[in-house]
Amino acid sequence: MAIKEDAEQVVGKEIKVPLIANEDGSAHESSGGHPWMVYFCTFVAVCGSYEFGCCAGYSSPTQTAIREDLSLSLAEFSLFGSILTFGAMIGAITSGPIADFIGRKGAMRVYSALCAAGWLSIYFSEGVWPLDIGRLATGYGMGAFSYVVPVFIAEIAPKNLRGSLTAANQFMICAGVSVSFIIGNVLTWRALALVGLAPCAILLFGLFFIPESPRWLAKIGRQKEFENSLQKLRGKDADISHEAEEIQDYITSLERLPKAGLLDLFQRRYLRSLTIGIGLMVCQQFGGINGICFYTSSIFETAGFSSSVGTISYAIIQVVVTGIGAALVDRLGRKPLLLVSGSGLVLGCILPAISFYLKVHDLALQAVPALAVTGILLYIASFSAGMGAVPWVVMSEIFPINIKGAAGSLATLVNWFGAWVVSYSFNFLMAWSSYGTFIVYAAINALGILFIIVVVPETKGKTLEQIQASLNV
Repeated sequence: MAIKEDAEQVVGKEIKVPLIANEDGSAHESSGGHPWMVYFCTFVAVCGSYEFGCCAGYSSPTQTAIREDLSLSLAEFSLFGSILTFGAMIGAITSGPIADFIGRKGAMRVYSALCAAGWLSIYFSEGVWPLDIGRLATGYGMGAFSYVVPVFIAEIAPKNLRGSLTAANQFMICAGVSVSFIIGNVLTWRALALVGLAPCAILLFGLFFIPESPRWLAKIGRQKEFENSLQKLRGKDADISHEAEEIQDYITSLERLPKAGLLDLFQRRYLRSLTIGIGLMVCQQFGGINGICFYTSSIFETAGFSSSVGTISYAIIQVVVTGIGAALVDRLGRKPLLLVSGSGLVLGCILPAISFYLKVHDLALQAVPALAVTGILLYIASFSAGMGAVPWVVMSEIFPINIKGAAGSLATLVNWFGAWVVSYSFNFLMAWSSYGTFIVYAAINALGILFIIVVVPETKGKTLEQIQASLNV
């Protein structure tokens, strides 16, 4: 064991020295090309993110119609709604190994096909079983997309665009949810299922025209394809020699390490990146987002405010602010956005806590709706500005490629498990104490700010190889 650890330390030093020797943080970046292919690849990939949003936003506008048409009990529809999360957990566990084995493009093809099969099962269903099987399949695809899309974008994007392009993942998820919610009030539930096929079709078609991740190709030793992919991404006139050499040298050094399994993630050399990746997922989910998101209407009603007006405002703010955050992440940096977002989340929880406290104790009742609505809208604006997208950006950046599959799957699984825990426990917490629930979330978000300050590094303006070499030593 001591010999193995010494060997890893030597390789770690060999990796670190050439990559972070420049104190100004500069790195060899391909020059002379135009990133139009990177933009096109990102557009194709984030169709998977939009599909994620379609899956997540499907059940809310269709609940009444599905129950009436198929004579489902409340328990049967609740299973239909919640089984999505279990499918996503399975997708999270398997997404990393599959993407490592068949490539990022191959993985996206598999997940698109599963989502398409799921939507068709839902469309043709005449009973509860085809409905649930279809929902489970779309959930699997949703959970898998949540890993492979940001990873693929991070691996193809130049460092000056990586944050914004990876954050487009969260923007398209929000767009998918919002569009499904809006058109779901107009279309039948079967027609809405067919709409979910559209992003799958675009993604499957688009994958024929985009290159594979050059870093994955380098990892599996397909040297010629690696160089062709990188050249296509950077432009035919771009000089890719320095960037290709840096990627190849880093991967060659990593290959000298033993192949990493799940237990190997907890070695000292990977502990910091694993702590950052999983810690940010805990901060994102356990701060209450899914409880507040799933039960927005009931929160507004409890506070005495119009649920329809509040929900529409919520959806608009979510999309707009997510877009603004995506545009700023490469200018302001990851860490400042996370800190601003976390501070807003704390305040966004305190205001509803005050509102419900006043209502419970019959104090200043005229202020209750305004405080609750202001707090919830501030909460979702703050979440959309940073905590929604940036953890996925950072997760896609910090894990070296030899552990990316296992570590990314673990982080994604933690994220989905947290989503289930929060959404399941929210009603129980509200029954215990409405204002106490938001005080708990405020405390968790405050701890999240402390975690970001102490543990999370700034990754803006660095290549993936620089980031990973500085963390995993």
